[in-house]
Amino acid sequence: MNIHEYQAKELLAKFGVPVPAGYAAMSVEEAVEAMGKLPGPLYVVKAQIHAGGRGKGKFKELPPEAKGGVRLAKTEQEVREAAHEMLGNTLVTVQTGDAGKQVQRLYVTDGVDIEKEFYLALLVDRATGRVAFVASTEGGMDIEEVAHSTPEKIHTIDVDPATGFMPHHGRAVAAALELDGDLAKQAQKVASTLYAAFLGTDAAQIEINPLAITGDKQLMVLDAKVGFDSNAMFRHKDLAELRDLTEEDPAEIEASKYDLAYIKLDGDIGCMVNGAGLAMATMDIIKLNGMFPANFLDVGGGANTEKVTAAFKIILSDPAVKGILVNIFGGIMKCDVIAEGIIAAAKEVNLSVPLVVRLEGTNVQQGKDILANSGLPIVPANDLGDAAQKIVAEVQKAA
Repeated sequence: MNIHEYQAKELLAKFGVPVPAGYAAMSVEEAVEAMGKLPGPLYVVKAQIHAGGRGKGKFKELPPEAKGGVRLAKTEQEVREAAHEMLGNTLVTVQTGDAGKQVQRLYVTDGVDIEKEFYLALLVDRATGRVAFVASTEGGMDIEEVAHSTPEKIHTIDVDPATGFMPHHGRAVAAALELDGDLAKQAQKVASTLYAAFLGTDAAQIEINPLAITGDKQLMVLDAKVGFDSNAMFRHKDLAELRDLTEEDPAEIEASKYDLAYIKLDGDIGCMVNGAGLAMATMDIIKLNGMFPANFLDVGGGANTEKVTAAFKIILSDPAVKGILVNIFGGIMKCDVIAEGIIAAAKEVNLSVPLVVRLEGTNVQQGKDILANSGLPIVPANDLGDAAQKIVAEVQKAA
């Protein structure tokens, strides 16, 4: 689960992370009101969407030369104009895709005199299974290019969960940022508080870009992106309330109600699979056979008829879907239960696109018999390669 920048900063401030003063605004008048609470004389008006690259982004409804989603302002009129241009318009960035995202919230913060920008993030390093700091002296809007062209400028510091954050971790972060003296001490404290926030909120990612040295030699978090482990949200009811459903795909919201892992893609073959690895392999083999997957959908290991029906409805809610491939390996999940769910779902949604089903594992023959005797035009497949070839052929035949 992701949250907006203003929510992230409010949360991090509770752990002692230094952030500039700022206020959220849902309207032009609220933006002006927020400005009045800040000392000035410089203000920053920032579009709030769940995507990076806002400063370099462009609004669909504005001329190409118009400024992006982060604006500097010195007067009430400039704040008012920036808020008016952003709210309700669609911001397109490198992370939103061509569709962009509509701006419904703003964040008005105090302007800061920036002397130097850094990059600092915390995430779970899958290679080591530990929480890791990722630090670079090259912070700012071009951090992706830095990682691509000069990876030696990106430093990673792992934290052993047996010891937790120790003073030497703070010193390592300060060294990676090439800071000394009082700034090094500040970096150590920032790293310590960020680690406490990461663990305390069950975060999956905390990204600070930039972490800046201000004109008065203070380290300040000027932008923050925070995402949480959705599996831990039952422990954080207060954080779950920060979820902004308008930033999420409606189909993905519906899938979450049934504990389905669903991500919409740009293809034309709907996929329903159990297991993330099998789902990835299924998408790959569809592409190898000349078509593209319309989604990633993992029904998990304990799917029942209700889940399968919900999965079918979600897949078919995408008008681009021209066929469905079901690929199930039954371990805990029994193939006969899946077969019954597929039939019930196909009847309930009045399935009108080709459907290919590959079953393997527990009670596989019973499952195949149920499908064969259903009276529905379900095409059986013997293995994954056979399934991919058949769904592509069925879709092309129906075209």
